[in-house]
Amino acid sequence: MTAYVHALRLRWQDWRLAISASAEEWKKFIWLIAAFLAFYFLPITSAGATRALAGGLVLLQEYARQHVLTCLVPAFFIAGGIAVYVKKDSILQLLGPTAKKYIAYPVASVSGGLLAVCSCTILPLFAGIYKRGAGIGPAIAFLFSGPAINVTAIILTSSVIGVDFAVGRLIFAMSIALIAGVIMMLLFRDHDRKNGKGFVVSGVEEVTYSTASILAFFVLQLIILVVFGLGIAQGWKYAIAATALVFLAGLALKKFSTEDNRRWIAETWDLSKKIMPYLFLGIFFAGAVGEILPESWVTTAVGGNSLTANAIASVSGALMYFATLTEVPIIQKLMQLGMGRGPAMTLFFTGNALSIPSMLVLFKLMGARKAATYILIVVALSVGAGWLWGNLSFGV
Repeated sequence: MTAYVHALRLRWQDWRLAISASAEEWKKFIWLIAAFLAFYFLPITSAGATRALAGGLVLLQEYARQHVLTCLVPAFFIAGGIAVYVKKDSILQLLGPTAKKYIAYPVASVSGGLLAVCSCTILPLFAGIYKRGAGIGPAIAFLFSGPAINVTAIILTSSVIGVDFAVGRLIFAMSIALIAGVIMMLLFRDHDRKNGKGFVVSGVEEVTYSTASILAFFVLQLIILVVFGLGIAQGWKYAIAATALVFLAGLALKKFSTEDNRRWIAETWDLSKKIMPYLFLGIFFAGAVGEILPESWVTTAVGGNSLTANAIASVSGALMYFATLTEVPIIQKLMQLGMGRGPAMTLFFTGNALSIPSMLVLFKLMGARKAATYILIVVALSVGAGWLWGNLSFGV
């Protein structure tokens, strides 16, 4: 009998592997057919297609010249440094259901922002702390803040759309994270009561260096990042950046181990190769669509700052998928076509925090009731934040 059961188990495993392999092949086949049909039917020689192609290439060149070397590259190095030198388990210990609320929620609302992740990439991290027994409120705050306010996205928003927009995005995103976490905690108190004793951290030993060394490490990188945005002579910009780079190299070689420096470079490269291809595709798409999308459509749907316009932007963003940073060129182009500042801010929040794939996973992780509640909270709070931003005097 045991041998028979074992044989059935092996057959079941073989069948699952065969189905999985077959599904992958079907997926490749479907993509191949889609590409064929696209190239077969696209009106490549039409004036509209030519304008779209030119618009995509022009916006790509603009980003390459104005934002990649002076903004994105330093931002990726900062994000890579955070991944290596920020103590993650120390943060996770502050997210437990027994942690003081006035500590757990602010930590959760900013700690997610230390990661350069999209609405789907944050899910494994959220699942980890959620299943470890973290309080549902801090876990939700972490889930929202990760894609909504990551460091590189805020930096790129400041460079492309404006410092005021970046600051507004940061403040409102932190506020939404806090409010959403508190509401979820109040609505689902039973989660913390059931899981309060199960919260653990990995126990992995992390790198330890002096606070002064870590602070200097990030300050020098921030100097390199911000100096090119200052209103000073070009020669001074390069001189200050070069000086900071020399001090940064000396600090890394003298204070940090070779292995950790290698990890820093590896993390930076890993982020770059994961994000940059999607970013360039997103930039090209934004430039192409901006050339053929009628301005009247944009101004009619999301122009101005009405609650209806913000609601349309919020729901649309929830149904879209923005890879990390791609939301910036897309929203930039929509604003040039007449999208209001309020709906643009709203789209930043739901476009990053939600997507159809991420919502499906949340239903599986949290259950239908909790996931649906979280989604509705984010959509509603994003509408309110966008409407408020659009009515602020400095947001005009």
